[in-house]
Amino acid sequence: MENKVLAVVDGRNITQTDLFRLLQSIGQSAAAFQSPEGQKQLLDELVMQELLYSDAMSKGLQEDAEFKAALEDMQKSLLKQYAMKKLLEGIEATDAEVEDYYNQHTSSFTSPEKATANHILVETLEEAEKIAEEIKNGLDFKEAAAKYSSCPSSSQGGALGAFTRGQMVPEFEAATFSMTPGSISEPVKTQFGYHLIQLEDLTPVGTMPFEAVKAQAKEQLLNTKRQALYIAKRQELGDLYTVEVK
Repeated sequence: MENKVLAVVDGRNITQTDLFRLLQSIGQSAAAFQSPEGQKQLLDELVMQELLYSDAMSKGLQEDAEFKAALEDMQKSLLKQYAMKKLLEGIEATDAEVEDYYNQHTSSFTSPEKATANHILVETLEEAEKIAEEIKNGLDFKEAAAKYSSCPSSSQGGALGAFTRGQMVPEFEAATFSMTPGSISEPVKTQFGYHLIQLEDLTPVGTMPFEAVKAQAKEQLLNTKRQALYIAKRQELGDLYTVEVK
């Protein structure tokens, strides 16, 4: 793609790439500068920066001791970052290595216990008991939810979908995860009212298949390799150069 020249200041080009980099640097505020007016403001800022550069060079500010000290600090910091990048950039992991790592660390790739349930929410115990009796006498649970429940889930027959521990209020969670699939609870009181819970399915803790977590396993293995290389390099350089910790 053509890197369009947007302005020329003192013989130096300001390009579309320069504008894009400035836009990236302002982070969350970038959205405010997407319009043509906003783009013009950013271009004006880039022009001002180039004017300041020309002015600074004409005054010889690059020779100031304070500037040279700041430049040296910046150069050291940049070189450290570049050295770390060069140290770690060659680390790779083959598919075989990733699968072997997964097999040795299956406990890191588990899926939590999960419940799939429907519920009916009402204000009083009496209402809950009355509905429970109707269900015992043949009223379908989902029909009862659509008819009586005050929860927005009533439009889906009380369906809450699948959830894990920690996603529901304690009383609701305790009741749900102690049930047998296919059963309906006694009324359960929570801060929201009284619930009747129908448990559809309860999935125990299990190991996720390799293909489902391959990318995650690879990143964990790469991080392990990076950490090992970092520690080894720290030892090597510590033996090579003088280190005095005070």
